[in-house]
Parts: sequence; C-alpha cells; structure tokens
Amino acid sequence: MYLFSPSKITMSEPVIKSLLDTDMYKITMHAAVFTNFPDVTVTYKYTNRSSQLTFNKEAINWLKEQFSYLGNLRFTEEEIEYLKQEIPYLPSAYIKYISSSNYKLHPEEQISFTSEEIEGKPTHYKLKILVSGSWKDTILYEIPLLSLISEAYFKFVDIDWDYENQLEQAEKKAETLFDNGIRFSEFGTRRRRSLKAQDLIMQGIMKAVNGNPDRNKSLLLGTSNILFAKKYGVKPIGTVAHEWVMGVASISEDYLHANKNAMDCWINTFGAKNAGLALTDTFGTDDFLKSFRPPYSDAYVGVRQDSGDPVEYTKKISHHYHDVLKLPKFSKIICYSDSLNVEKAITYSHAAKENGMLATFGIGTNFTNDFRKKSEPQVKSEPLNIVIKLLEVNGNHAIKISDNLGKNMGDPATVKRVKEELGYTERSWSGDNEAHRWT
Repeated sequence: MYLFSPSKITMSEPVIKSLLDTDMYKITMHAAVFTNFPDVTVTYKYTNRSSQLTFNKEAINWLKEQFSYLGNLRFTEEEIEYLKQEIPYLPSAYIKYISSSNYKLHPEEQISFTSEEIEGKPTHYKLKILVSGSWKDTILYEIPLLSLISEAYFKFVDIDWDYENQLEQAEKKAETLFDNGIRFSEFGTRRRRSLKAQDLIMQGIMKAVNGNPDRNKSLLLGTSNILFAKKYGVKPIGTVAHEWVMGVASISEDYLHANKNAMDCWINTFGAKNAGLALTDTFGTDDFLKSFRPPYSDAYVGVRQDSGDPVEYTKKISHHYHDVLKLPKFSKIICYSDSLNVEKAITYSHAAKENGMLATFGIGTNFTNDFRKKSEPQVKSEPLNIVIKLLEVNGNHAIKISDNLGKNMGDPATVKRVKEELGYTERSWSGDNEAHRWT
C-alpha cells in the first residue's frame, strides 16, 4: 500500500533539501547500476535491529510528510559540477542521466510505508517500509530514509536530550584522534540524530582541524556526506556498500563467483585506478579472499572492515597480503568502519601497525548520535540501529551473511544454502550485540 496523499499532508519544513545529502558510495553505486544493470528491478526492506525502540503516531505522520518531499528534489547545475569535479571518474552517460530535468524520485509510487501497533503496548508502533522499482530509480532512497527515521525518533519519541556541548564534544574527539595520528573520515549520515546534529559535528571537527592545520588537514580524510563535504571544503569519501555485491550475486544467483563478478563490474565501470577500497564481508571475508588476488588485490588500495572481530580481521588480512600475496608491509590499507568510537580507533590503529597495515577509520554514529539524557546526564540516549537492505533483485532473494551472525540478512533458506555452498564458518565475538550497538 503506497501511502502518500498530498491532500492529507499537513505541511512541515523539509529536512532533506538536496540529493547530495547522502553518502558518496550511493552515487558511485548508482553510476555502476545505471551502467551495468539499467533494467534490473529491486525491493528494499527496512529493518530496526534495535527493535525495542519503537515509534509513535506523531513520528509516523511526520515521516510520511518528509518522505513525500523527496519527490521534489533535483540535482542542480552547481551540484552536478561539484560531482564532476570531486568524482571525475563518474561515467559521462551517468552524469547526463542525473542532469536531466526528468530525473527525480517518485516516493508516492516507490515507497510502501505502513505501521503496526505492538501487542500489549498501545501507542507503540513498529515501522514497515519497502521500496520497490528499478534499481537505478530507487538506489538513492536508503540514506535519506534512514536519516529521516532516526530524526523522527528523536524528535517525537526520545526527546530527553539537547544539543548542548555537541560541537565541543566533536572537537574534543577529533583532537584526540589527531593527537594519536589517526586518519579518519566522518561517516554518520545514516543514523544521525538530526541534520542539525551532523552539521554541529562537522563544525566541531573542522574547529579541531584548524587548531593545528599543518598536522590535522592530512589526517582528516573527509566526510561520507557529499553535501557536508561541499559545505566544509573537505573530500567526499566512500567507495562501495554491501548492496553492490548483494545485488550482483542475486541477479545471477552465482554466489561462488559473486565477489569476483562484482569487482569486475566495478573496475570496468570506473577503471582500476579508481577501484578504491574493497568491502570483504558480504558473504564472509574467508570467501572473499579466495578471489582477492591479482589483478583485484593490485587495483584496490585496501579493504574495509565492517563486521566481526576487528583484531582477528586485521591478522587475517595481513596474512593474506603479506604471506599469501607477498606484498610489502604498509603498502595496503584497512579502513575500519564498524560501530567505532575514539578508543576503538586507537586500539585498532595499534593492531594495524603491529600487522604491517596502514589504517584509516570511518566513524559514524559515535560522532553524529552520541547524546546523553538531559534528565540523567550519566545515562546514554541510545541511537537506533536501523538499516535498509536489498530484499529481492529481479525476483530473486537478496542476502547478506557478513562476519558475525547478528548482521545476517535475507531469506533464511537462501542464507543456509549459500553458507553451505561457500563453506561458511559461523563465528561470534564479544562486540556483536546488534540490539544495543552503541551502548
């Protein structure tokens, strides 16, 4: 059921005012989908991993309004020029496609949004959201929908917080990272407390940069959010998400060669010198490494860690690069990006150094959604752990297995079959509680 009736909407100010208010990897993946799979159809599904955190009617009604506003957005000429300048390897045909005045989102046709009251808890609702259509027409929904859902929760449900000291807190975190020689980027759009919160965090980070620009400018890699990269004069950062590998695998249902096929399409689209970081854990890192050999291991500057035990992952990747591939130490990067905070980044930087790897860090929720209860400052105001993932591609199940059990997603029978096909080994670790990810 598609629930957008303009006559029923009471107007509120749109939060998302630009299609650049998204993570950079959505734009690169959009280009790759447009180039390679223009006719593929998909369905995405929203999941709240922190299912104990529920919504009220006010949040739901506000979200319906905000989702409808996404249909008013277009890429402006200035934004297109910015993309061409900052991501020069985007195919010209893709640039022409998104530059067209006809290019827009159609939320009233593409988003199915309902809610369900939780049994025994009147006025508590869970959201049921599906996005359906062609892959190239729906891929840009994920980040704005997630950021709006998070903002709705903290606007109408958990309201026991304020913005006091957010800029200063971000500045202090950035200074600590800089003092420890940590190279990082801000990755917090998807689960930000609000648009304002992310803006304050970027102000705090830039204040820390300007405190010692000779040292710190090289340590701040940028932000995943293209709009804020443009606003603050830093690099937009990102390569690829699990969605790309999930989609490629689901189209062919060839899971044995899914990682290789996904890398082939990516490199053919953007060129080997623009391959960026490889994401290893869509179907488990062990399976990924079977195909991560030349020319792929040469093209990609390194890998991104997004699940499982980061220290064990570092040892595994180091062994692959140095013992199997015989590459020199400190010639490749690990980008750590899984539920990081400052302390974890420092710990993992030591693990990387000990294992001959260069380290970078994508720190998201701990920057843009690190708040305390106003009434009890010693108690954390817990972020939502929410995701939107592919559910079906061309009618086939889309799945994600990852390096820890809590992040497995998709049809259980397909997950079981693919695990058997790939010889997947189930593992757990102390940090894999998805219900309370940042507490």
